[in-house]
Order: sequence, then structure tokens, then C-alpha cells
Amino acid sequence: MGSASNHKDLTGILVALTTPFTDDSSKIDEGRLKAHIDNLIQIGVHGIVPGGTTGEFTALTTAERKELVELCIKYAAGRVPVVAGIGALSTVEGTDLAAHHAKAGASALMVVPPFYDPVNLKQLKEMLGEIHKTSGLDILYYNIPSASGLTLSPKEIASLSEVGVKYLKDTSGNAPAFTELLFGHADKITAFNGWDTLTFYGMAAGAKGSVWGATNVIPELSVQLWNTVAVNGDLKKGRELWQKIWPICAFLEEHNYPAAVKTGMELQGIKTGGLRKPFGLLEGETRQELLGLLKNAGLKTVS
Repeated sequence: MGSASNHKDLTGILVALTTPFTDDSSKIDEGRLKAHIDNLIQIGVHGIVPGGTTGEFTALTTAERKELVELCIKYAAGRVPVVAGIGALSTVEGTDLAAHHAKAGASALMVVPPFYDPVNLKQLKEMLGEIHKTSGLDILYYNIPSASGLTLSPKEIASLSEVGVKYLKDTSGNAPAFTELLFGHADKITAFNGWDTLTFYGMAAGAKGSVWGATNVIPELSVQLWNTVAVNGDLKKGRELWQKIWPICAFLEEHNYPAAVKTGMELQGIKTGGLRKPFGLLEGETRQELLGLLKNAGLKTVS
């Protein structure tokens, strides 16, 4: 399964990676993807997570989703783990992607449950179990009730450890439940923060990592925050960094997330190829508002 699968436990800043397109958005732009991954790893991120929400997985064909994971594993070149995203409406589709991603050399799989018709807990466990069995890889469960329609209690989430789930990306925005997972169920599941505006809290509370889309826009600040709060335990300096970061995170959560992230990159001169229709980059006053937030955070912008 390649050298990347030999990585030890996942931890730190795992970037929910954007998918760069060519200018006509007809295909994945390999050059832009490689440059972005190289830059993120050079700055010090601890892992990349392609094919999630930020990566616009719903806008990609199955062939493109496989190609994206292959390219990310190739460009990461064993330097950091690649946690490959799987969002499937059927178990057959999910296991097909899982088998591919494992063979390609993914370190783990991030699995979001079916997101049109909600499954129940028993059905979810069966699906995750099959994905785990097919791939032989640890699963990072993507808890995003707003998209999946499935709200599980912390105890129910912890029970997913029975079917190969080792990690959790918590995008519920429910801080008390996240706290219970961190302190009440750490023996069963390793909870990562996945809700932007709770990132500082998650690190301060001892989360082992953060699956963070904003890192595409603020890689240096993301790594600084992790090193300051999680590694060095310096909450005072951490709050000062968070004061710069929080307004950007709050903005991203208010808008179409991939659109806001890609616009934030474009404003810094990083070409993304935009989004696939019907979605598009932010425009007008909204774009200007984000530009102001990036400048306030001390980032170099091109417009």
C-alpha cells in the first residue's frame, strides 16, 4: 500500500484540501495541485485530506475522485499522510472508492455518511464496516449533521470504533458533545475538530488535531496556532493569533465554504480555476469583505 500507509497516528493540522481546476474548470490542474501541496507541506502542515467538502467532491466524477487521490499521494511523496475522502450514497460506491484509495497508498479514509437520505446507526455501521474490511485502513468519521441529516450522540459516535473508525472529524458545531468525545470517549475514538470557529477551543481542550479547510488560505497562521497552543501550551499568545484567525473562520462559515476558501486563495494570487457550476467564486462586496479580513490578519494580497 505504499510508504505513506506506514505513518504513525494522525495528528496536527490536516488540511481539508481544495481541488484546483484548469481555468475552464474542465479538469483537475495537476501543476496547481502539486504547487499547493508542496507549499502546505513546506509551511509545516501535518497531513492532507483530499476529496472532502472543501475539495468539492460532489462536483467531481468518480474517475476524477480517484485521480485526485492518486495525485495527492504522488505529490505528498510520503512526507505527510494522505487521508482520502469518501462520500458515497451507496455502499457499493463507497467500497469501490475505498478499495481504490487503499491500493493507491492512502494512510486512512475520511468517510461522510450518505447525505441525501439519512441512514440509521445500524446501517451506518454496516457501511463503515464494509469500507474498513475492503480497505484495511483506519476510518476518520466525518460527523456533519447539517449535511448528512444524521445526528449521533457522543456514545453512538464512540461505538463506531467497533467497525474500524479510529478518528472523528467533528463538524457538528456542538462544543459540549465535542468535549464529551474528547474527555469521555478518548479510549475509543480520537476526536479532531472540524468546525472552523471552534478550532482554538479544540486545541486548548487537547484535541489531537484539526481537519481544517481554512488552512488553504492561512497555512502559516494555522501551523503557528497549532505550535503555540497544542505543542507549547501558550494560551496567551494563542489568543493573539486567534484574534487574527477567528474573523476569517467566521466569514468562511457564513458563505459557500469551498467558494470562500478558493476566493481567499485567489486574493493572495493563488490560481484555483474557480468552482464548477452552478457554484462560483465570491464577488462584489462579499469578496471585498474577505480581502479586508485577510489584510487585517497581515496576509499579503494581490488585490
